[in-house]
Amino acid sequence: MSRNFELLQKIGREQSLYATTTAEEPIRGLEQMPPMPMEPLEDIVREGSRLKIEGPELEEISKLVQRVFLLPGSESPRTVVFSGAESGNGCSWVCARVAEVLASQVSGSVCLVDANFRNPGLNEQFAVENHHGLTDALREREPIRTFAKALSCPRLWLLTSGSENGDAQNLLSSDRMRFRMSELKAEFDYVLIDTPSLSASNDATVLGSSTDGLVMVLKANSSRREIARTAIQGLRAAKVHVLGAVLNQRTFPIPQAIYEKL
Repeated sequence: MSRNFELLQKIGREQSLYATTTAEEPIRGLEQMPPMPMEPLEDIVREGSRLKIEGPELEEISKLVQRVFLLPGSESPRTVVFSGAESGNGCSWVCARVAEVLASQVSGSVCLVDANFRNPGLNEQFAVENHHGLTDALREREPIRTFAKALSCPRLWLLTSGSENGDAQNLLSSDRMRFRMSELKAEFDYVLIDTPSLSASNDATVLGSSTDGLVMVLKANSSRREIARTAIQGLRAAKVHVLGAVLNQRTFPIPQAIYEKL
C-alpha cells in the first residue's frame, strides 16, 4: 500500500475537507496554509540526500514541506510539533519523511526530536539506537547538540527520546524542558517534534504552546471526525496554532471539484 498525503486546505472560511469511512463530512475549525506552486523535484532535492522515499511519495511530502515550512513572503514556521489525532496514524513516519525532505531542500540544519516517551519510534525510522537522548538532556547539563545524532542525510540531526525515565512525562512541562527548547531553536534552523497522539496525552499540547504550531496527522478511512474535532478544540483552547492536518495513507483520488479548491 502506498502512502499518500494531503495537507487539507482552508478556502476563505474555517472548513476543511476530510474523507472517512462513512461520509465526506467536513471537519470545521482548522487553520491551513494556501497551496503552493511546486518547483521540479530535481531542482529542490539536493544530490546526496539519500531519501528513503521517491516518486509520488516524494512529491506529496515535498508539497507538504513547501506549504508548511517554505512559504514565500511570510514568516514560515521553524519549530513544529507533529501529533496524530489517534495512536497508529503513522505520525512518526510522516514526521521523519518531512524532516528528510526539508533537510534536502534548505541550507540550514534540521533536528528531529522524539518526545514520544510512551512509544518512541524515530530511532527505528533511521535504524539508530535509542539512548543518550531527550530524557538524558533533561537530567544532565551538557549542551543539547551533544545529545543529538547526525544522520546520513546532510544537515539532518536526530534527538532520540533517550533512556527510560519514570518521570519523563512531567519533564515535558518542566522549566528544564523550556530551556532545552530554547537551546534547540538556537542550535538548529528547524526543529520537528514527534509527540504522542492527542487522544493519548496532552504532551503535544504542552509542547505546541511553545512552538510555531502543530500539524495533526489523520489516517484515511480510520480517524474519527469527533476525535479530530475534540482535539482541535483542545488545541485552540490552549492557544496552539494548528498549521494543518495531514491525511495519511490516502489510497483514493480526491474528486476534481474538491482538488481545484486546494
